[in-house]
Amino acid sequence: MKIEQIYTGCLAQGAYYIESNGEAVVIDPLREVQPYLDRAAQDGANIKYVLETHFHADFVSGHLDLAKKTGATIVYGPNAKTGFEAHIATDGEELKVGNITIKVLHTPGHTMESTCYLLCDENGNGHAVFTGDTLFIGDVGRPDLAQKSDLTMADLAGHLFDSLRNKLMTLADDVTVYPAHGAGSACGKNMSKETVSTIGAQKASNYALRADMTKAEFTHEVTDGLLAPPKYFPENVRLNKEGYASFDAVMKRGTQALSPRAFEEAVNSTGALMLDVRHEQEFAKGFIPNSIFIGLGGQFAPWVGALVADVNQEIALIVPEGKAEEAITRLSRVGFDNVVGYLEGGIEAWKNAGLEVDTITSITAQELAAALKQHAPDNVLDVRKPGEFAAEHIKDAESVPLDFINDYMGDLDHRKKYFVHCAGGYRSMIAASILKARGFDNVVDVKGGFKDIKESGHFETTDYVCPNTLKRQKAKEVTA
Repeated sequence: MKIEQIYTGCLAQGAYYIESNGEAVVIDPLREVQPYLDRAAQDGANIKYVLETHFHADFVSGHLDLAKKTGATIVYGPNAKTGFEAHIATDGEELKVGNITIKVLHTPGHTMESTCYLLCDENGNGHAVFTGDTLFIGDVGRPDLAQKSDLTMADLAGHLFDSLRNKLMTLADDVTVYPAHGAGSACGKNMSKETVSTIGAQKASNYALRADMTKAEFTHEVTDGLLAPPKYFPENVRLNKEGYASFDAVMKRGTQALSPRAFEEAVNSTGALMLDVRHEQEFAKGFIPNSIFIGLGGQFAPWVGALVADVNQEIALIVPEGKAEEAITRLSRVGFDNVVGYLEGGIEAWKNAGLEVDTITSITAQELAAALKQHAPDNVLDVRKPGEFAAEHIKDAESVPLDFINDYMGDLDHRKKYFVHCAGGYRSMIAASILKARGFDNVVDVKGGFKDIKESGHFETTDYVCPNTLKRQKAKEVTA
């Protein structure tokens, strides 16, 4: 028996490959399925099942392509309704894979079809449980993502409480826990950086599994402090339920190399969003006017999903040499399939063609301190998350979380000069590029972010958040 966790840092997502005696299963595969095909071929195994723990909201699964290429059966738990052929398992059903058995544990709460899979060895002993978004390491799944309108968040939290206690906490303490996500995912709020644990360790350390916890206490603690989910989540759920274009077709269309003139024509004729995925400081030195920066070096796909309103938006890429396929792959993971091509030769080819470029000034923390002798502190836009801002920030700085920046545009003044910072420099350049594209011409990025600001010793910082800021942020989160 082999168990392999295939972890993707950009999405903080874990897929699983399990093999026994020439038969294999894949749990929660990513959109690009070739790695799973290669892994099975290496073992001389046939992929028998593709097991889905639920309809994922944060990524588009590779279940359809993998089943089509292998003949494997797609399996969901009870309550799942799909637009394609799948086996809807019953609670307690057993699936044979080589010498092992996988038992279906219906665990509604994160969503109503959420299901865990208990792997039993050849002697019938529970060995590992694949918990999807029901149980994370240090956390549990958020109960506000179900698409069924007649269930409230509190209703789902109640179901989750029961599922955890009746299905998972009753397993032996030495059963290994393999979740679908780790720290950085928006599917929970307090996940550990660890991606593997045991039932016993989680019962001892996970706040949501306290033995003396009431359902009311659980509901309060699990729902307290949840930010609005990213806007692309419902579209990813729809694609996972109804189906999508094959990854091969998406890649073929997107990898069209376009000359500068052809690139410009494609953007003008399709209304494509120009997405520049280079390093933030390379972007600052020269970019195509009205293009948006979201670099491959960070959590690229989730940020595209959070900031680009429509997954059907056509996209034209500006990429470093040799990075087009990576960008297209990562976009497809969150349902952005409509890449019309990429700029052949990159930004240098654009410049050599005599076409216009723009720049963003990027300054150090020391230069910011000097600049603020002429500008008020409220010219500083802190685009970190509300929790980061609340922990410590430049006194009188404005909190404009990047996640909701599109909702804050009406609160900003085109006449003002804004200095934008995040924690380290990646998110601030995304924000600066969006502001530039929206007509805010006096935007300055602070490279090194709050880390350098703090270390410089030039700024008065505070953890005080004024009531007006809290009220405004709460309103934005609710409307988002």
